[in-house]
Amino acid sequence: MTETLIDKLDRPMRDLRISVIDKCNFRCTYCMPAEIFGDDYRFMSRDELLSFDEIMRLVKVFARFGVEKIRITGGEPLMRKDLHTLVKRIREVPGIKDIAVTTNAIFLVKQAALLKEAGLDRVNISLDAIEDEVFQQTNGRGIKTSPVLKGIEAARRAGLAIKINMVVKKGMNESQILPMARYFKETGDTLRFIEFMDVGNHNGWQMDEVVSKKEIVDSIHAELPLQSVDPSYFGEVASRYRYMDGGGEIGIISSVTEAFCSSCTRVRLSADGKLFTCLFASEGYDLRTLLRDDVSEKELISTVQAIWTGRKDQYSVDRTLGRPLPEKKIEMSYIGG
Repeated sequence: MTETLIDKLDRPMRDLRISVIDKCNFRCTYCMPAEIFGDDYRFMSRDELLSFDEIMRLVKVFARFGVEKIRITGGEPLMRKDLHTLVKRIREVPGIKDIAVTTNAIFLVKQAALLKEAGLDRVNISLDAIEDEVFQQTNGRGIKTSPVLKGIEAARRAGLAIKINMVVKKGMNESQILPMARYFKETGDTLRFIEFMDVGNHNGWQMDEVVSKKEIVDSIHAELPLQSVDPSYFGEVASRYRYMDGGGEIGIISSVTEAFCSSCTRVRLSADGKLFTCLFASEGYDLRTLLRDDVSEKELISTVQAIWTGRKDQYSVDRTLGRPLPEKKIEMSYIGG
């Protein structure tokens, strides 16, 4: 049995998010505005991306530090060829208990069953509105909800667990809070609302565009009464609420109004092999060079341990306290959320 290294960390490392590609078939207002990520935007070449072999070498290292959850993301991860083969390989790593893919669901009609067979546990699906007119405005491509809903249904038929993620931005889609709650309460899928965050450098974030956790809860509770639910594990970022009639639950990620930096157990790997300990970081740590220089496992372990235990990032706390913030941050499309 491979020796674990959990006791070498000052805080649990539970969740590894792996971006496998920086391309996406949407140009959503939140992370890839069309005016920046147009058709002439240069995305990463194949050689710049970590290979599946390189990703697997890192997954095995992180599993030794106690990582149990792997979230595969992008861009749109289902644009990465043969993604199911990566899922199958991750499934075989001792200690990995949960594998998820974050997706806009467009390609799930063709891939959901294959991913489930490979060992995928669940999908986290981005959907910022249930009404076509609003959704077309948010996705930047004029795409209606029907392809996404068909993807969700394909995931359901395949037996995948489903979470729906809705970023709420005032003046854009706050009118969809209740319609989304009603719709997914009926389907039984967990809906998670995300406060509009200042990720990246191009989404034009303003504090007065944030719909707070309290506002979201209050608007739903007035029609569909809610009660709070205790966290199910240390570092759970979503505040959970159960419908009082027993019809499922919602979650709210409130990193703007209620920072949770001190309990964060997530680490992020970009598609080109840089490691980030914060979604709002300015710079990452280059692991791809180490991999391609074929350094020893001991050196990889030492590097990961030093990065995790030496981190000082607390962007959301600093924002709340009015402290100086970095002028430039990584893009959401690059790190995958």
